[in-house]
Amino acid sequence: MSSTDPANTAVAAALSVPASVSANRRVRQYGAVNGLGLWTLFKREVGRFMKVWMQTILAPVVTTLLFMTVFKLAFGDRGRLTGDFEGLNYNDFLAPGLIVMAILQNAFQNTSSSLVQAKFNSTYVDFLMPPLSPLELTAGFLGGAIVRGLLVALISAIGIAISGLADLSVTHVWPIVWFSLTAAIVLGGLGAIGGIWADKFDHLSAVTNFVIVPLTFLSGTFYDIKVMTSPFQALAHMDPFFYMIDGFRYGFLGAANSSILVGVIYTGALSVISLVAVWALFRSGYKLKA
Repeated sequence: MSSTDPANTAVAAALSVPASVSANRRVRQYGAVNGLGLWTLFKREVGRFMKVWMQTILAPVVTTLLFMTVFKLAFGDRGRLTGDFEGLNYNDFLAPGLIVMAILQNAFQNTSSSLVQAKFNSTYVDFLMPPLSPLELTAGFLGGAIVRGLLVALISAIGIAISGLADLSVTHVWPIVWFSLTAAIVLGGLGAIGGIWADKFDHLSAVTNFVIVPLTFLSGTFYDIKVMTSPFQALAHMDPFFYMIDGFRYGFLGAANSSILVGVIYTGALSVISLVAVWALFRSGYKLKA
């Protein structure tokens, strides 16, 4: 075949393309936000807990319904509240608190377990090596925590309403949305901080046992904080979980122990602080990069 054959000429021309041009064509170009990478990380976090939904979704829903059942059997319709919740049924008071407690626990567990497992299995390079900024990493991990927390809360609320364990009639929509979102963001952020800091699961257990559980049980989940003596009642007003639960409860009952405006500002500020703290840890590579 002649050296001037058109096919040979085309192949030679293709092979003569500079390597730099060919490489540039193969490199994906990103704008200010790596939307594809962020979406992939978010789907990974959601898919991670959905694969074991019986443990991550069904189990906490069953726990919430069991709490409601036990208190329903113990008090029936006899429990009536006084003070800020004068005349309200105790079960109607309890249900929103248990729903927020489910949000808090599951949002924390999602980010903390994801990051600790990544460190133990040395798979954290899967999200550190791709072109994801610290802000995108923060959004991806907290997005998964928010979805898990709100999904458990929604299914729990549906279960409580269908079973007749409590009346979940909505009085105000915006407090329910605001305080459920801020609860998920704050605890998702705390879980991410704990997951990055922890060197073993015992460290996470310490955070759960000495921070999450005490703040939850002293926040008025199961009782009106007005029954507490003055020193403990003042401490309860410093508990961020109290404002999340009280504001969320206000959305259903139309009554609260505290100023809703103070709760909105407090939980909003904590959400921003949580986001900034997680972003700073990813940016510094604390305990993630050598």
